[in-house]
Amino acid sequence: MGAPAGRLSGTLGAGSIVFMVVAAAAPLTVIAGAVPLGIGAGNGAAFPAMFVLCAVVLAFFAVGFCAMSPHVPDAGAFFTYIRAGLGRPLGLGAAFLALATYAAVQAAVFGYVGAALDELVTGFGGPSVPWWGWTFLLMALVAVLGYRHIELSSRVLGVLLVAEIAVVLVLDVVVAASGGGPEGLSTAFLQPAQIGSGAVGIAVMFAIASFIGFEATAVFRDEARDPDRTIPRATYLALAVVGVFYALSSWALVSAWGDTAVVTEAATNPGTILVSTVDAWLGPVAGHVVAVLLVTSIFAAILSFHNVAARYWYALGGHRALPEACGRTHARHGSPHVASLAQSGLSFVIIAVCVVAGLDPVAQVFAWAAGVATLGLLVLMVVTCVAVLVFFARTRADRRLWHTRVAPTLGLVGLAVCLVLTIANFPTLIGGSTGLALALGGVLALVTAVGIVVALVRRDPAPAPAPAVVTPDPTSEKELA
Repeated sequence: MGAPAGRLSGTLGAGSIVFMVVAAAAPLTVIAGAVPLGIGAGNGAAFPAMFVLCAVVLAFFAVGFCAMSPHVPDAGAFFTYIRAGLGRPLGLGAAFLALATYAAVQAAVFGYVGAALDELVTGFGGPSVPWWGWTFLLMALVAVLGYRHIELSSRVLGVLLVAEIAVVLVLDVVVAASGGGPEGLSTAFLQPAQIGSGAVGIAVMFAIASFIGFEATAVFRDEARDPDRTIPRATYLALAVVGVFYALSSWALVSAWGDTAVVTEAATNPGTILVSTVDAWLGPVAGHVVAVLLVTSIFAAILSFHNVAARYWYALGGHRALPEACGRTHARHGSPHVASLAQSGLSFVIIAVCVVAGLDPVAQVFAWAAGVATLGLLVLMVVTCVAVLVFFARTRADRRLWHTRVAPTLGLVGLAVCLVLTIANFPTLIGGSTGLALALGGVLALVTAVGIVVALVRRDPAPAPAPAVVTPDPTSEKELA
């Protein structure tokens, strides 16, 4: 197949990679944004159960994903997995789709953070600045961090992630220790009738979208200390961390208000329910802290998604699907510096177009781009499950039945159901327009088709010749001894 020209460098352990991918999931942003929407528009007080169900489905996916990891030693995650299982054309099609997906989710959070930061600054008495002013400022900071060694980004993300998780966990503990609000601790998430009530499809859609980023562990393979062990550990750990955190924290939010009141509040004030809850239970100072950490949470997600997207540019450059310069690494930082700059440039163009078009940063930029990213990620996961099944059936490289047959099949079925529900509710996710939904879905299909065509037109670079193996002279060895 050929390998990328040059290799990324790093000594990331499982903990560092977990910080990177959990930061991409933006746990505080999920609790402040996706959870109220899932409660208000989905299945109400039973919404925490959706996180448990989605985590189980993704765990099945992760089993096959991790089992195949040692057999696809290149950086590139979905690209390398699908290429190994289903061939290079579909692999490159998936790579282009993945690049579009991560570019979309980064654009979504770039739009959101601009509006959130302006609201934060004006809330503390500062000047009002157009949302895109803050966005372009943070974009420049992300470009600098992405250009440097991955360890720097990991440290930044680690600090921000610990802070945002800690404040929500404090709320969880206080609510649980106090026995909940006026209706006590909620049990709705344990009741099948409650779980199946309301708009279950919308609830599943918001829940599965909250896990975006956990699968990106394999993208950092070249920068991991011991990839064959580190990548599986990081994948399982990241999934467990976000799954437990989402389920516990959303349950605490429901319990703080009560099963009935939380649905009303989430439907009426979805954007402020978390801060209001923290104000009521931990005091106004904690509410201000959450408001600040919400912005840093979004920034952490942006930086993490930037690093993932840059590594897709890097993988595609190394395989000549994009300019070969994207496959180069920095002599001092060991980073995919050209790929990182390319991703920064793409983000600038996308946001600039949104600004010129006069799009609202939350209702349009965030909603549309997040919807595209959710749909694209689910397609990639479904195809990856198929690739895992085909790869092991063809190569017999791993004969463990659970890892190579049963779990990937269960993951495929579960993710296919999530994909069908997402497609059915896609117009709702991006604002209610069927025409817009078809247009955005068409963009993803077009990008995938471009990748397939590129694969058919351009071949992989020839593998580098293996170094000559010199057999030592036994006589010389004895003499040296």
